[in-house]
Amino acid sequence: MNYRRTIPLPFRQGHPTMISNGEIATLAQLVEHSPCKRTVVSSNLTGGSISFFLAFIVFLQLFAHPHLSAKETAELRQTAETVLLYQRSSGGWPKGYDRNEKLTTEGKKTVLGWRQKKEATIDNGATHTEIRLLAKAFHQLGDDRFKKAALRGIIYLLDAQYKNGGWPQKYPNPTGYHQHVTFNDGAMTGVMEVLNAIAQKDRDFSFVPDPIRLRCGKAVENGTEFILRSQVRIKGRLTVWCAQHNRKTLKPAGARSYELPSLSGHESVGIVRFLMSIEEPDERARDSIESAVVWFEGAKLTGIRQVIADAPGTPKGTDKKIVRDPDAPPLWGRFYDLTNEKPFFCSRDGIPRDSIDKISYERRNGYSWLGEYAKDLLAKDYPNWKKGNAR
Repeated sequence: MNYRRTIPLPFRQGHPTMISNGEIATLAQLVEHSPCKRTVVSSNLTGGSISFFLAFIVFLQLFAHPHLSAKETAELRQTAETVLLYQRSSGGWPKGYDRNEKLTTEGKKTVLGWRQKKEATIDNGATHTEIRLLAKAFHQLGDDRFKKAALRGIIYLLDAQYKNGGWPQKYPNPTGYHQHVTFNDGAMTGVMEVLNAIAQKDRDFSFVPDPIRLRCGKAVENGTEFILRSQVRIKGRLTVWCAQHNRKTLKPAGARSYELPSLSGHESVGIVRFLMSIEEPDERARDSIESAVVWFEGAKLTGIRQVIADAPGTPKGTDKKIVRDPDAPPLWGRFYDLTNEKPFFCSRDGIPRDSIDKISYERRNGYSWLGEYAKDLLAKDYPNWKKGNAR
């Protein structure tokens, strides 16, 4: 199978209608610290979703300016310098730091003192975003330090891959759910996107030596094989994927207490899009895509809309509500039960419930449970793919 370079679509889609603007200021502040300050952000990005969304913004900006102005060049250099400082001795990067921070001399010493920490990860866009950023910086600025750091990051990703083709959320020496092969928040597909760009000789990665480039291509092949093998089969029928899969059994696995083994109505969208990037898909890849699309069609929720309503006296002053609306676009649940394939919601007690209003206020408003996740996949991406891949 051949792969073409693709640019992933935005992480979140179809977020709730904002009735109260209580969350907008915080999001605006977060975007202000990102390289792209003209992006409209949904009001429902929370927690790790924000970090991943901002990583996506960084990614878009890197591809948006093939010829940078003096100001953009200075900003790119500043960001690359900060990224250099945060690289861990393993070659990877942690998540959640400000890539655009201009560190003081004392701050630089402090960050360098963290170099040996075992916290490098691919979660929330970490590491593969830094690799793209440094490659762009080297391409624009010609500083060998950026090239060397990017190469170390690439080797980190190659070394982190399991023999079965999957990637753990953290490396090295992951523990707990960090050992699982992680699709959550686009972790594994983000890695495979950047490795595929390298394998396909993307301009910004022209500095990568052929032996490493070949390894990247093989890693993508192995990762694709893992995707095909791990697709959940229920009663003999292929469905979609879980946000995490056990590294040994390949079965759906849980993560945090409210992230139970399940069928993912969100993460599976990115996986299908990655499979659609294969230029000459074999029958297994075709069947995988077609089966997932059938599942998404059957799993959509119609006639309801998720809104954020004013709720005086609550911690945020707002609360998520589900209202009846026959004209609302279809929604998909974040998690679907592995037995009855119905969406469920969960508080930190780990007990699945069939309605969002039955879980705690904190989890209801601190996580993305419903969204128009597969809307564009079904309406645009799949039809376009089908035109070029008629059997």
